[in-house]
Amino acid sequence: MALDYRQAAQEILDAIGGPGNVVSAAHCATRLRLVLADDARVDQAAVDNATGAKGNFKASGQLQVIYGTGTVNKVYDEFIALGHITAATKAEVKEAAAQQQTNPFMRAIKLLGDVFVPIIPAIVASGLLLGIMSALSFMDANGFITLATDNAWYQILNLVSNTAFTFLQILIGFSAAKAFGANPYLGAVIGMLLINPGLQNANTVATEGVQQTYAVIPGLYSIEWTGYQGHVIPIVIAAGILAFVEKRLHKVVPEAFDLFVTPLVSVAVTAYVTMLAVGPVFVWAENAILGGIQFLLTLPLGLGSLIMGALYAPTVVTGIHQMYTTIDLGQIATYGVTYWLPLASAANIGQAGAALAVALKTKDVKVRSLALPSSLSAFMGITEPAIFGVNLRFFKPFVAGCIGGGLGAMFASVVGLAAAGTGVTGIFGILLCLNQPVQYVIMFAIAGLVAFAISYALYRDPEQAAAQPVVEASVSAPATDEADAAALSASAADAAVAAVTAAAPAPRAEALLAPMAGTSIKMTEVPDPVFASEAMGTGAAIRPTEGRLYAPAAGTITVLAETGHALGMTTDAGAEILMHIGIDTVTLNGAPFTAHVRIGEHVGAGQLLMDVDVDAIRAAGLDPVTPLIVTNSDAYAGVTAHTGTEVHPGEVLVELA
Repeated sequence: MALDYRQAAQEILDAIGGPGNVVSAAHCATRLRLVLADDARVDQAAVDNATGAKGNFKASGQLQVIYGTGTVNKVYDEFIALGHITAATKAEVKEAAAQQQTNPFMRAIKLLGDVFVPIIPAIVASGLLLGIMSALSFMDANGFITLATDNAWYQILNLVSNTAFTFLQILIGFSAAKAFGANPYLGAVIGMLLINPGLQNANTVATEGVQQTYAVIPGLYSIEWTGYQGHVIPIVIAAGILAFVEKRLHKVVPEAFDLFVTPLVSVAVTAYVTMLAVGPVFVWAENAILGGIQFLLTLPLGLGSLIMGALYAPTVVTGIHQMYTTIDLGQIATYGVTYWLPLASAANIGQAGAALAVALKTKDVKVRSLALPSSLSAFMGITEPAIFGVNLRFFKPFVAGCIGGGLGAMFASVVGLAAAGTGVTGIFGILLCLNQPVQYVIMFAIAGLVAFAISYALYRDPEQAAAQPVVEASVSAPATDEADAAALSASAADAAVAAVTAAAPAPRAEALLAPMAGTSIKMTEVPDPVFASEAMGTGAAIRPTEGRLYAPAAGTITVLAETGHALGMTTDAGAEILMHIGIDTVTLNGAPFTAHVRIGEHVGAGQLLMDVDVDAIRAAGLDPVTPLIVTNSDAYAGVTAHTGTEVHPGEVLVELA
């Protein structure tokens, strides 16, 4: 039976507390995006059970209700009409959501995430290579190999392994300035200032003492002439000061002088304020925080680590975990190792063990197909699919994972387990702990096995109706790719969808071809909780090796994102398909995408739809994995995805029966 769009809109409007509780409303290709005045007025149960909704979640201050392509725009139109609400763009909704976030702590956490997430690939690469270098040194010291270090091959690897950490303040300065809205290149200059060779390297202070001080107020206040290697908060604060000064100068300096006056004054003012006040104060504060964490880690019997290991996964749910990179980096700078990373690894392994138990115990094929790859991903250190797609959904496995993670972390603390670098947890985390490999393996076993046992004992398959994959609305999940967002003309989209719907026959069996060259993976392995949960439909995904997107079948284009990263079509056989190129690629503002089709155009199977600069996506620190989602997969008796292999355009990827 056809969905009553007006009823669906009315149910959501009533569930969120009526039109008076709506600050802003917009929609993307798949989701209704709402910013609300008072979350307490929301009837969450009613939102969960709303007609036509495939799931919902709260992210970045928005309530996002998933309807799917071709449906969301119709529900949105009725929603706007029923509530007499002024339509907003997605940018306006994002801005409204940011203004609604009044909690200073959460705003600070989001800011840290905006600063550190883009540079994580550089940190991970260096951290993993540091682990490999540590492994080679360990094997050399114990007689397993003879390691020659007096050659270019070794020395180049050694240079690469520490470069990101040596110049970390430059990376942070660039990223932080961008997050604050300042010129990122000026932010990089401030980062260079703080590690300028004219300053004594901070890493030598402990052994050599402070070599030089300079008076600020003679006889009253002097500063130590040392660099800020290993300190991350001062450069973040400095970037904020830079943005504050630069934005105001742009408003008052005449355009003819703005090009050279604004950068000069901005950098000079920031340098003086940072070196004279901000740097010394926040170095002291940062050291105090690290000292407090270290105190907890050294509590008798590992009790502090037990608490932190158990609470790590809940902080992933809230997004607070984005700040933990600063703890790792601070500990490495202060102690030469990080005691925090093994705790994080234990927490991740606990969630992996809990999800694995669900996969092995459930009799529900869909739950197993989600839980098994999610657990394997978590064992590799990527826990979001396991947490949001499985463990939190059934809750008891989530608790089991927290218990296992806490006990694993407790053991790590008792034996003094430490990592030589950061960025890698789970199975490959052992590469950073090769001075204590046995302890790491035992920690791994404790966290994984305890979580597995508790989860296996407590988990029960729910009733079939409750077992459908959804994204729980009560979960404050991290923001998924904003642009499922197709900023297409609502009227054009409606016309195209209506035309296709009127002309298309009932869905019938067909084979969908691979739209890109690369490695095919299961939908449940996609690092996005909405896609991985298959709430929008099942299918397969491709990790691309080439930058061309082809039509998987003959059909009509119904969705084309303004930023190019999402494209939808209805095949001549009735399959409704959404192809989403990369995760969070909306932030690239269309730069890597060149579309060769338009909405309403009929295309043939294998026709080139879009050119994609895959390297540019990776260079931006984003994942180019491309899901092919059959959004009306419920209309088929079977959906078979051919995954785990190398595929080329024209080869069968998904079979619909």
